[in-house]
Order: sequence, then C-alpha cells, then structure tokens
Amino acid sequence: MSVRSRRRRVAGVRQRLAQVADVRVGELVVDERSFAALLRAMTFMIVASPCAIVLSTMPPLLSAIATAGRHGVLVRSAVVLEQLGGASAVALDKTGTVTDGVPAVVAVRPDPGARVGADELLALAAAAEVPSEHPIGRAVVAAAVDAGMDLTPVTDFRAAAGSGVRATGGQVDVSVGAPPVRPDATSGLVAEEQGRGCTAVVVTVDGRSEGVLALADPLRPEAPAAVDALRRLTGSEPVLLTGDDGGGAHALAAQAGIRDIRAGLLPQDKVAAVAALQRQRYRVAVVGDGVNDAPALATADVGIAMGGIGSALALRSADVVVVRDDLSALVTVMALSRQARVWSSRTR
Repeated sequence: MSVRSRRRRVAGVRQRLAQVADVRVGELVVDERSFAALLRAMTFMIVASPCAIVLSTMPPLLSAIATAGRHGVLVRSAVVLEQLGGASAVALDKTGTVTDGVPAVVAVRPDPGARVGADELLALAAAAEVPSEHPIGRAVVAAAVDAGMDLTPVTDFRAAAGSGVRATGGQVDVSVGAPPVRPDATSGLVAEEQGRGCTAVVVTVDGRSEGVLALADPLRPEAPAAVDALRRLTGSEPVLLTGDDGGGAHALAAQAGIRDIRAGLLPQDKVAAVAALQRQRYRVAVVGDGVNDAPALATADVGIAMGGIGSALALRSADVVVVRDDLSALVTVMALSRQARVWSSRTR
C-alpha cells in the first residue's frame, strides 16, 4: 500500500470515529502505526469472538429479526432482511400459498366411454398417488381412504414436476396429472370443472384417458387483504405463478384480488417468469411451498417458504420461512423490514 493510500485510509477512519463518537480525534490517537495495530486487533477480535460478529450487525436489523420471529416468520440473516425490505415485486404460488393447501376431491367423473367406473377410477388414481408429496396427491389418497377403498401397492413410481405422477399397480400402468395439451375424450369434462373454479386432473390407464378428478382448495381467509397490502407496500401488482390450469387459476385469483396471472407453468417456466421480472429491474420476492416452487425460490432475490405445509426442498431453498402459514404475518414482516432498512441506513 502506498503512503498516500495509507494516509487516505487513516483519514477515513479518523473521520468515521469522529462521526460516531461526536468528538475530534487527533493525530496522536490514530496515526499510521496506530491504524495498523488497530486493524490487527479488530481482525483478532472477529476471529476469536462471535460477539464481534453480532456487534457488526446493525441493532435495528437484529431487533427486526427478533420481532419477525415473534410473528412466526424466520429470517435467515440480516442481509436477507435488508433484501426483503428492498423487494419491489412479489410473486405467489397458488396451491398452499394463496390457498389453504388442503385440496379435497369434490367430483370423480369417468369418461362416458371409460372402461372403469367412478370407484375404480378413484382407487387406481389413489394407488398411484400414495408415494407423492404433492397436496393434490395427498387429497386423492385421502378421498379413497375415507371411502374405505383398499389401495393396490404400486411399483415403478415416477413423478414429473408440474406434470403429475405415473406408477404401475397390479397389471396396469396409471398416470394422474395435468390435462393433455391436445384435446381428447376428457376435454369436455376438464372444461366443465375448470369453469366451476376447480382443479381438474386426468387419470390415464394403460395410455388411455379414463376420466377426471375435480379438486377444490379454499382461499386463505387473509389472502385478499394480504394481496392488497403487498400491492401498497411494493407499488407493483402481485403476480400469481401456478402450474394449474387457466380456468381455475383465474377464478381463484379473482377472489384474492390478483390481476396478473401466469397459469400452466412448469418449474422452469416459473424460473423464467421470475427472471423476466428481474430483467425489468424488479427485486423479486417469491412465496411458495412445494417442490415445484424450489427453483423459483432459489432464483428470486428473496425466497419465502410457507413452513407448515412446505416441502423440505422448498424450505431448504428459501431465505425466509413463514412458520404459521399466515400471509398477514409475511406482510407485517415486510413492512418491518422496510422500517429496519431505513433506520439501519441512518446509523451507518
């Protein structure tokens, strides 16, 4: 380091000390030799004492993290809290985030030309969904168990994120998932259920579509107020990112007050949507709960997971965890993070 650079650093330290202590620090207090000694001492303190690390975090941020914890929101670090305070756009998943995440089967509708009846259709779908962690899969299994059905053990289980599951049960190959892009025998049933605001999944047996299961997932009671508060906090329109069909997504978004809906998205499509917002100079916070949301949570400036219902992968990918699955608590912490960010900048 040159003499001129060292003198500039000494002058900077002297000025900062004067600002903090509100006193004039003379040449004898921090000269070049004293500066080098002070630098070595501070390095030793940081290495030797965790307290030094804690003290390096601004008190407003520490206080805000503690307050967030009392509201049931865990923030991983002060840096994350600052990033949350700077978020200018929020993207929300649908199932388990805007909704309760506890869907229920409300209709089992075999195709008029199906080879199986309603009970067998549900039993086959439930058997294939037993290993699944998705809320829709759990709902299908719960419906079959409540009906007292015996489920055939399956083999060769495969799950495709955003598409559905496939498994072999007995002598048949069963898949349960999103409606096909090309119209088939179940397209009319799918359209009817989507028109009612339900999520429709198609059950295929040995490569042939046999019927549709319709599921309903109630909106979280606090969702409309939370969406409005997020709009006012960020100054931008909250975005709904969902892998569900357009009909059901738009119906639920209307109840929640969300105007920007991106439906029928695979996990990589959610990542692309987040990246597109970032290219528009938004600092994006993504709120989600499932395996399908994990890539988007990792891509976002701040990833927020619903902790009660969230998958293990989503929780690991997130920077913030809403333990009580309460969107209003998230709004409170976002407002708090903005206040802490302001106070922190004043103390620097």
